[in-house]
Amino acid sequence: MASHGRYRRRDDPRGRMISDITTDLRRYSVDAQHVGHAFAALHGLNATDLQALIAVMDAELAGEPITPGRLGEQLNLSSGSVTALVDRLERAGHIRRDRDTADRRKVFLHHADRGAALAREFFQPLGSRTDQVLARFSDEDLAVVHRFMTEMSASQREHRDAVRAARPESSRRATD
Repeated sequence: MASHGRYRRRDDPRGRMISDITTDLRRYSVDAQHVGHAFAALHGLNATDLQALIAVMDAELAGEPITPGRLGEQLNLSSGSVTALVDRLERAGHIRRDRDTADRRKVFLHHADRGAALAREFFQPLGSRTDQVLARFSDEDLAVVHRFMTEMSASQREHRDAVRAARPESSRRATD
């Protein structure tokens, strides 16, 4: 591997810490992907299915249920691909469609009880481990970590969006 910026071990203390943090983030990302893929494989899901379930969960946690159209935007999928995806996840019992009470034409996606139970059962041990780690940090430490993770996630999404925007339209839809 070439010695480029982030991947070269730095000599100064701040540079070493930044290098260590970058390595830790990369390792965490890979480990999290492995856990997610294990859940997906156990339940007959593919990577896009898993991304969709995470998007539905995130929207529910934010108190803003997601529509199929918004899901397609987030996952960079065509409307036909989103329909097939939602149909597949609904048949498998992972999500459900609910009509908006104010506008019956609008559909929101939610975790179905069966899918939520499967996810809770699988991820509960990880949640316990996460709770144990977080308990070792002060509120002030957690505030810094939260700010760091929020900014890193925003930076990652910005880069993802720039990469998507730079791809030719034909190759974008080829992956749908």
